[in-house]
Amino acid sequence: MKQKFNVWHNISPMKLILSGYLVIIALGTLLLALPAATRGAGGTPVSDCFFTATSATCVTGLVRFDTFTHWTLFGQLVILALIQVGGVGFMTVAILVMVLTRQKIGLNQRSIMQNSISAPQIGGIVRMTKFIAMGTMVVELIGAFLLSFVFIPKFGWAKGIYFSVFHAVSAFCNAGFDLMGGTSGRFSSLTGLAGDWYFCTVIMLLIVIGGLGFFVWHDLKERRLHFKRLRLQSKMVLSISLSLIVIGAAVFALLEWNHPLYAGLSLGEKLQASLFQSVTARTAGFNTVDLAGMTESSLFVMICLMFIGGSTGSTAGGIKTTTFWILCISIIATFRRKKNIEMFGRRMEEGITRTASCVFMTYLILTVAVGVIISAIEDLPFITAFFESVSAMATVGVTLGVTPSLGMVSKLLLAFLMLCGRVGSITMLLAFSSDKRVTNSRLPLEKVQVG
Repeated sequence: MKQKFNVWHNISPMKLILSGYLVIIALGTLLLALPAATRGAGGTPVSDCFFTATSATCVTGLVRFDTFTHWTLFGQLVILALIQVGGVGFMTVAILVMVLTRQKIGLNQRSIMQNSISAPQIGGIVRMTKFIAMGTMVVELIGAFLLSFVFIPKFGWAKGIYFSVFHAVSAFCNAGFDLMGGTSGRFSSLTGLAGDWYFCTVIMLLIVIGGLGFFVWHDLKERRLHFKRLRLQSKMVLSISLSLIVIGAAVFALLEWNHPLYAGLSLGEKLQASLFQSVTARTAGFNTVDLAGMTESSLFVMICLMFIGGSTGSTAGGIKTTTFWILCISIIATFRRKKNIEMFGRRMEEGITRTASCVFMTYLILTVAVGVIISAIEDLPFITAFFESVSAMATVGVTLGVTPSLGMVSKLLLAFLMLCGRVGSITMLLAFSSDKRVTNSRLPLEKVQVG
């Protein structure tokens, strides 16, 4: 009897996750290539449609064209749909559709979903999917409602509601796409609303909530906001996220306070700009000041924040906050000659430092390599090219203004980094690795001196 082919059973979870994102990007490319997606005649080159679809699906925000002035309403809605699917994960959408249509969800689908959202265990994965979908919808609706108080008086009911929904989804999914090009100038991001504390606060809250991660939300809900009762990962995520926001804001204020970037800003506007850039650097992609005017010291700090990114199982990118903290703790443990890595009265599993080091080195090698190549072929300063490559790999989307003028090779390299950043470096490596099982035999041991 001929065995029936089933995609869930015949492809490894890592390969299926990668394939899923590639299919969504391909579909988005085809839709954006339609004449109806572009303002004016001639359409958009397929390569630029591919770059935009990749950026939207990978919730990055790097763009070749201004979203509002180049794309029609149809094109903008395609981008919005790609952001939403990419933000919550295509497997979340797939499982949710199966739940709504009452299809049977087998062990393989649950395993793929677990890998897709970095769930700690396979049990309860369907309930978690429902929680993610419901939580995303509620937060985005609340965000849109709050933003409507800014956009409706400015643009009227129809356009105001549309702008509110678009920016709420983009902020929560840490995508960084905006529609302000028609009012504040092309590629202006949110600089036209830099002095609006209410608007910037709502955007920052959406970014932070999206970047904390679905499992942190669930833990906070179950533990009723009692910090001591939270799981270790939630404690780590909340602590490091708050620390990075405060430290980042303080450093930006210190480095830029008396420099031209903050010239003409009031005391409150300088504080707001510092705080906003600290929050958005962790994978959101918006900016309220012209980043090209930053000092090199500030650019380096922003690169570091982008590199760290958000939290595991969230809409954010980067190496993740837990990875960064594990590496820091492992250094402290080595100095103290401790065998185990400990935090908040708990011991972490063995081998976690090796995984964290793998993630860190993969991100570092890829971003440096692409930065060097772009710097060479585009004749750009290395820090500028490196900034763009980290922004792509960490799915941030902030730019120093060079992305629209990049050539074909540079666009493809950045698109590759965006895909790696959204899928995950470990998932990417395993997707291309052999499916053969590793043997349990071990080679002879020989010690090597390190350091």
